[in-house]
Amino acid sequence: MNIKTLAKELGLSTSTVSRALNGYQDVNPTTRERVEQAAKAHGYRANAGARRLVRGRSEAVGIVYSAAVENLGNPQFLDMADGLAERLEREHQDLLLAVAKNETELEIYERLFRSGRVDAVIVPNTRVRDARVDFLLHHNYPFVAYGRTADCAQFSWLDFDNDLGSQLAVEHLVALGHARIAYVHAPLALNFAYQRHRGYMRTLQAAGLECLPGYCIGGVNDRRSGLQAAAQLLALTPRPTAVLVDNNLGGVGLIRGLMDAGVRVGKDISVAVHGDIPQDTLLTGLNVTTVTQPTPQATGFALADVVMQVLHKPEDGPYQLLRQPALQLGTSTGRAV
Repeated sequence: MNIKTLAKELGLSTSTVSRALNGYQDVNPTTRERVEQAAKAHGYRANAGARRLVRGRSEAVGIVYSAAVENLGNPQFLDMADGLAERLEREHQDLLLAVAKNETELEIYERLFRSGRVDAVIVPNTRVRDARVDFLLHHNYPFVAYGRTADCAQFSWLDFDNDLGSQLAVEHLVALGHARIAYVHAPLALNFAYQRHRGYMRTLQAAGLECLPGYCIGGVNDRRSGLQAAAQLLALTPRPTAVLVDNNLGGVGLIRGLMDAGVRVGKDISVAVHGDIPQDTLLTGLNVTTVTQPTPQATGFALADVVMQVLHKPEDGPYQLLRQPALQLGTSTGRAV
């Protein structure tokens, strides 16, 4: 079925049907819904190339991921991208993923926009000082940051209250009687890591405790580095009775290392982790205490909504959404011994 046949069946003009299918706001909502339902029933889809020419847009949103920093094997990212793509598809937008080394990221952003391949981009894993954000602001390119920066008032972003997440975890461990609480974290140039570390330090101080020498172990953002951090923790004197890990993959590696060393997690050492533990992780018989966030797929939906606001109503921005964490108790934390 072509658009003329569809229009004739509905008793509408070809122009009205075209505008309804292309999301123009001057079409009556009832008419738009009627057109969309008929198109779906007949399996009709507008020609993507023609639609892009009419609307003057690429109908694509990009994410540039740095292979040097981000982990594309993280199930949380994949679930978020799945939700993002699903929500964008409803708006006739594609999701374009580009992978770059750090030194080529800005060049890729420039090429994506100058070639007209994207209408907007999502900036993941923001840094405290982020050259990507500065670049996009300078060129007035539409974007949404997945995370904040030290100065984030001028642009649209979606983030989580990372300070509060660490506060909830540390307060839980203190309530269990722990006074020697170690901290394992990703590079502090990443803004989420900086904020979570700040929350840890502030909550320790509020409880009248201190971070002992060697109790902060950095550069941990995957399973392997988490495994190495476990060995470092076990070599500390006095040994920590509890540890908070600021990312899920590092947490998995650390717990695996402790278990392999014969440590009873939740009894000999308590462990709390930021982020959900991947379902394919072989931590048999252990329910990990986690700082949880809205599901990655729901986060993808929300990111897509913010992107569409930036594209359709930029004058009402910047759009900023701060989501709240919660503490999910498990068996990996217990009373201090």
